[in-house]
Amino acid sequence: MAGGDHAQRWRTDGKFFRAGDSRVRMSAVTYGPFPGGWPVEFVPDFAQIAAAGFNAIRLYEMPDQRLLDSAADHGLRVFGGLKWGQGADFLARPGIYSAAMVALTNGLLKIENHPALTGIYVGNEVPADLARWMGPHRVREALEGLIETGRELAPDLLFAYANYPSTEYLEPENADFSAFNIYLESEVAFRAYLKRLHHIAGDRPLVISEFGLDSRRNGLEKQAEVIRWATRAALDLETAGMTVYAWSDRWWNGGAEVLDWDFGLLDRGGKAKPALAAAHPPEPAAIPHELSFSVIVCTRNGITRIGACLEAIHKSYRSHTPHETLVIDDGSTDGTADFVEKNSPWVRLIRLEPAGLSAARNAGAAAASGKVLAFTDDDCEPDREWLARLQPLFAAGEFAAAGGPNLPPKPNSWEEAVVCAAPGAPSHVMLDDEEAEHLPGCNLVITKAAFDAIGGFDPRFQTAGDDVDFCWRLRDAGFRLGFVPGAFVWHWRRPSIRAFLRQQIGYGRAEHLLLGKHPNRFSKHGNAKWQGFVYGGGPVRVMADSIIYHGPMGEAGYQAITNRMLPLRGLEKSYDTLTSHLILKAVEFLQPRLRAWARNRTICFRTTKIPKAQAPERGEEFAIDSAHGHGREHFLNLLIRKGWKKASDTAPWDLEMGAHRVLMATEHGDGKHTRTLVRVWGAPTILIAALLENPIIAAPAQIKRRDSLSA
Repeated sequence: MAGGDHAQRWRTDGKFFRAGDSRVRMSAVTYGPFPGGWPVEFVPDFAQIAAAGFNAIRLYEMPDQRLLDSAADHGLRVFGGLKWGQGADFLARPGIYSAAMVALTNGLLKIENHPALTGIYVGNEVPADLARWMGPHRVREALEGLIETGRELAPDLLFAYANYPSTEYLEPENADFSAFNIYLESEVAFRAYLKRLHHIAGDRPLVISEFGLDSRRNGLEKQAEVIRWATRAALDLETAGMTVYAWSDRWWNGGAEVLDWDFGLLDRGGKAKPALAAAHPPEPAAIPHELSFSVIVCTRNGITRIGACLEAIHKSYRSHTPHETLVIDDGSTDGTADFVEKNSPWVRLIRLEPAGLSAARNAGAAAASGKVLAFTDDDCEPDREWLARLQPLFAAGEFAAAGGPNLPPKPNSWEEAVVCAAPGAPSHVMLDDEEAEHLPGCNLVITKAAFDAIGGFDPRFQTAGDDVDFCWRLRDAGFRLGFVPGAFVWHWRRPSIRAFLRQQIGYGRAEHLLLGKHPNRFSKHGNAKWQGFVYGGGPVRVMADSIIYHGPMGEAGYQAITNRMLPLRGLEKSYDTLTSHLILKAVEFLQPRLRAWARNRTICFRTTKIPKAQAPERGEEFAIDSAHGHGREHFLNLLIRKGWKKASDTAPWDLEMGAHRVLMATEHGDGKHTRTLVRVWGAPTILIAALLENPIIAAPAQIKRRDSLSA
């Protein structure tokens, strides 16, 4: 790794990472900060970290040249961390955020694009109460600003924000991967939450940025057991990486050494615990081979597309998943069949008179010899591990059909970028975190037995709508559809705005046929009534008008956005211009109207929006300092004893009494000192009077006006 070989830089590769042409999985451990600072010599630690099977370390500050050089010598990648005042109201005090920008800039300039540095976490767990206080969408935008600045300075690095369940909604749109700190002691709960996080992450890789267990309270063997199953679960459930917390029990936080818990793989004397061996990256589970796959690609006049599709499928032979490939030529007139016959002799080619997509798929299924039928389109390039990642699900036998995401490759023009970000792309629909209501035909895999049981595809659907009808009939027949996040295909979108809008008109015509066949699955306005969530490809992130479940007084451990449509992908950054945004807005306006006109000759839509609890725009603010460490929970409980009531789970305030509202958040500094920020709507004297009765606050001087904090 010495030198500047940028070809070996880690890059995102769909839901995973790669280095050069090889896929790589992050296996990391957190390192530092330690009492007394960095060790005099890194070699003993880094040699032991590498020997334990780790290929990366995660820091909570920016690395220096000495650390990076030593990491490179041991083949370790480094993920730096930006250390800044994120535990305070950094939007009210711009100096904090400006200092973060300066620290990021200086940190990146000092290390001069060191090859060992692979990524940067621009933040770590902004406290949920402060995110709510500042405005979640404004906090997200601030994190995105740090990522944008970092990427301008170091475009070869990977950037992310280390999130946690209490602020699921803070996912930056422009991060390279989604990262979550998770501490769950139940394997069942951990696996279930990873499935959820794949949908939070959208198209991008998912990384566990912290996971560990305190051996002081749970014992050494329990720590090792939990680390072992978590590491296995993270691999099984297709995360792009796992980070064990922490390397050593020696830990420095909040201006002092932490002595009351022991999360390390080494004890305070440097002796390895059983958890060190348990954290060794596991080997991939053995793939059962009793199932054979038949990959079916239907095409009509796809000579310019199908070569890349078949090349991608051929690469999957390296995964040692038994399969055959069939190309069903549906009456092409451009020489597609001859092209396939000449260039892909390993393919079984079936030539048909033109009869439509459904008839072609049925012909492929009839000729297939595999027990599982894997359908994709000629404008798709399946990932090399597509079938290998699907096979365990079918071997388990719980689902009759399955699929994964269809991801747009990086666009080659501004028009492709607009199309990738526009609504209306083929999408899966999820009933929950693992069962699908719909899987698009470009990534639809089903057992031959289930396919035959429902009679295959309906030939009346010649260009689109066949997969929707097919999935609905599968579920009506009692079959279940599964979802495998890592089993993705690259799916090229339409190359121009005109072609995309024509496609949407075609989708509308197909929906007209669906409406006639399944009238009960459409609303009176002609819109499909999905029970689940429609996947949009973008990370699930808060917007200015989002409704967030905060729980009583904003204290829920898992706080999520309430919606029925997952966010769309953003514009590719290289084409993120004012012109592209304006054209995207026009496409967003035209797409549903053209589709509705083709479906049922209507263009009017009625949308039902969930009303959001709105606080008055202005409230009076002040702060309460406590040398004893009392925070918002203490003061809120004091008010509850005075007759205040908890607000609703989605309200942007904590308590209410009549027309009065109050919101609190606590800033933590070094040591015990805290400052609780208070925002009041209504008569603040009621709140102040109640607080002054608390003996901890002896004098009004301890209640500081909010504007004094902005200095």
